[in-house]
Amino acid sequence: MASSKAYLEFILEQLSGLEEITHRAMMGEYVLYYRGRIFGGIYDDRFLVKPTKSAGAMMPDADMEIPYEGAKEMILVDDVDNRDFLRKLVESMYEDLPEPKKK
Repeated sequence: MASSKAYLEFILEQLSGLEEITHRAMMGEYVLYYRGRIFGGIYDDRFLVKPTKSAGAMMPDADMEIPYEGAKEMILVDDVDNRDFLRKLVESMYEDLPEPKKK
């Protein structure tokens, strides 16, 4: 099942307090970037983030889910209604994320 544009727009609105949030459509899903680094995505209308050290510390009891067949597990973000939490989560993850590969 592909993710809905409405769910993407909801998550982007929740993250609107952060500058430099961008997204890219990919096979019916959406990859999310913060300041040029991939931090998560929207998969089957679920907001999933990379399992970084800081994300794990902020959500120690979160479920791990596979975004699509053959992919590595990611952390399911349940508290999508809490803008402040989402902002802090993404900001805290930034230093743990790899820099984009040079083309």
